[in-house]
Amino acid sequence: MSLTIRRARPDEAGLVFSLVRELAEYEKLLHEVHASEADIADALFGANPRLYCDIAEWNGEPAGFAVWFVNFSTFAGRHGIYLEDLFVRPALRGKGIGKALLMHLAKQCLANGWSRLQWAVLDWNAPSIAFYKSLGAELMDEWTICRVSGEALSALAEGAR
Repeated sequence: MSLTIRRARPDEAGLVFSLVRELAEYEKLLHEVHASEADIADALFGANPRLYCDIAEWNGEPAGFAVWFVNFSTFAGRHGIYLEDLFVRPALRGKGIGKALLMHLAKQCLANGWSRLQWAVLDWNAPSIAFYKSLGAELMDEWTICRVSGEALSALAEGAR
């Protein structure tokens, strides 16, 4: 059995979008996917990409992915990676693919002199939380993620709130 991790190619926007939808279905959030394959293609492979995707292949077949972007810590004064999505197809879990993807990203952080790798996990996802803790991830319960989107975003932009 062989595992390889590589950067997604421009002809794989459909694959990446399919994996996004599989992740959303697993998280019971498929109804929140408003992106299209074209949106994903533009974000990953457009003129000025700021989003990256690494594909994990198990025996030459797509097994999972990591979608990430570079962020910055003003406290550390250094960049880092924010992992937007990490997903391994259910039939291939338990083979070390998720860990290999996280190791791959950690190595990129170190190679670039970046200070951290961070992500969010749904609070009901006990298997993932246990997995992340086993890798040394610190759950930062004192922080709450905030989001403004949709009509609230428009209202905020207009000063209506």
